[in-house]
Amino acid sequence: MLFFLLVITALTAALMAGLFYAYSCSVNPGLGRLSDTCYMAAMQSINRVILNPVFFIGFMGPVFLLPLSTWLVFRQGATVSGWCLLAATIIYLAGVFGVTAAGNVPLNNALDKVSLQGDAAEIAAQRARFEKPWNRLNMVRTIGAIITVTLVIIACLKMNF
Repeated sequence: MLFFLLVITALTAALMAGLFYAYSCSVNPGLGRLSDTCYMAAMQSINRVILNPVFFIGFMGPVFLLPLSTWLVFRQGATVSGWCLLAATIIYLAGVFGVTAAGNVPLNNALDKVSLQGDAAEIAAQRARFEKPWNRLNMVRTIGAIITVTLVIIACLKMNF
């Protein structure tokens, strides 16, 4: 049972690392080439459609599975694996979930209220307030998610099943 739980934990964390990584190396650079109005419209659309059950399973999975896995592994006395999972839990909760909730989501909510019917200068100003901070925060959560997955893999390799 613990092996299966750790696999699901690693999988959900890896899905998020992959999503954020894909944004960092392909989606954001591609969107960055768009005009201000097209960029803003595309990000508004993406931010609306990503709020779906498939995303939430991957994003919220580690929020619940990492602490549970950590507790179960420590309960078995696996200290190296337990410490790796504890570090993964803290990094995911702060560096992925926390950054998203405190940084990206407020930016997304502000973006959603931007009217694309305004003048070009106002749309450019709105983009400037959104794009660089959002991309910077996405890079933080990308790194956090990658570290999380790495620590979960190390924990699994150190376990004696």
